[in-house]
Amino acid sequence: METRVAIAAIVVDNPDSIEQMNRILHEYRKYIIGRMGIPYPNREISLISVAVDAPNDVISALSGRLGNLDGLSVKTVYSKLPNTKKEG
Repeated sequence: METRVAIAAIVVDNPDSIEQMNRILHEYRKYIIGRMGIPYPNREISLISVAVDAPNDVISALSGRLGNLDGLSVKTVYSKLPNTKKEG
């Protein structure tokens, strides 16, 4: 299976969406390399980055599902590394 490395940048404006976001991320856990969240109380937002190694369609599906949540903005950036075959 060919995979790509990408990072999803998430801005959370609505804290009510965080539980749903975490459920979605849990569903994709086997593709997640790492995750970092930064709360920014001065603006009442959270900034989250999620690094993944997954097939293109999986990355697109994850980004789309997260982007459809109320109060979340998502942008995904792909590595310029060539696609690789992931074992397993």
